[in-house]
Amino acid sequence: MSELLRLLGLRPAAGDAFVAPGYGPEGKRAFGGQFLAQTLAAAARTVDDAKGPTSLHLQFLRGGLGGVDTTYDVERLYDGRTAATRRVLGSQDGRTLIAATVSFAEPMVGPEHGEYGELAHDPDLLEPTGPAGPAPGLPLDELDIRYVDDRSSGEFVRRMFWRTTVSMPDEPLAHLCVALFVTDVYLIDAPLQVHGFSMRERTHRSGTIDASVWFHRPVRADGWNLLESRSPAATRGRGLVTASLVGDNGLIAATMVQEGLIAARE
Repeated sequence: MSELLRLLGLRPAAGDAFVAPGYGPEGKRAFGGQFLAQTLAAAARTVDDAKGPTSLHLQFLRGGLGGVDTTYDVERLYDGRTAATRRVLGSQDGRTLIAATVSFAEPMVGPEHGEYGELAHDPDLLEPTGPAGPAPGLPLDELDIRYVDDRSSGEFVRRMFWRTTVSMPDEPLAHLCVALFVTDVYLIDAPLQVHGFSMRERTHRSGTIDASVWFHRPVRADGWNLLESRSPAATRGRGLVTASLVGDNGLIAATMVQEGLIAARE
C-alpha cells in the first residue's frame, strides 16, 4: 500500500473516535497537511455518503510528532436532512493538537461558475522541482510536484502543479484527502516571499496557525492539479495566504485560506 493511502487508513476506537498512523522522522514535528487530511477522513466516517464535504476550518494548537499515531475524536454537532456538521479534536498521548469543524451537505441545483481559464504553464513541460524546500513529512516518491514563482505583475504568485504517481482508488473522498495533505506544503511561504524571504532560509519563525478550505467540486489526485497562492496581507508577525485549487478540467475545485506565523527570529 502507498504511504499516502496508508495515512488515510483510520482505525475505529471507542464511540466516534478514530486512530490514524503517523508519518515522518520520529522526534521531528509532523507535517500539518497530515492533520488536515486525517481530520476530514475522520469526520466523513460519521456522515452518510450522500453528504459530501463543503468546508473545513482547523486550528493548530500545538505541534505534533512525526511517526506517532493521532487520535481523532468526532462530535456530531448537527445532523439535518441535507446537511451535517462535525467537531473534531486531534490528540497525541492526551495532548490536544488540533481543533476543527467540518461541514457536509447533499448537492443541490443552482447557478454555477468557477472556471479558472487558460493555464499560464503546461505542467508536462515544466521541470520536476519537488516542493519549495525540505519536506520530510511528505512521501515525495509518490508525488510529482512542479512549481513556478511569478512576480511579473508586481505581486508574488506561486503556481504549484502536483499529482500522485501511485494508483488511487475511485473513492472521491480519498482524492480530496490527498489534496489536503499535499497542498499544505510551504503554503505559508507566500507572505515571506513578498518581502524577499523564504521558509527554507529559516530567518523567521514560520508555520500554519489556522486553515480554512471550502470544497466546490471533486478533484482527481492522480491527474494534474494547480494550487495558485498569493498573500494579500501580513502584520503583527502573521501572514495570510489565499489559494485556489484547480483540477485538471480547468475548474476551481477548492478555495483555501491560511494564516501563519512569520515572526522574525530574535
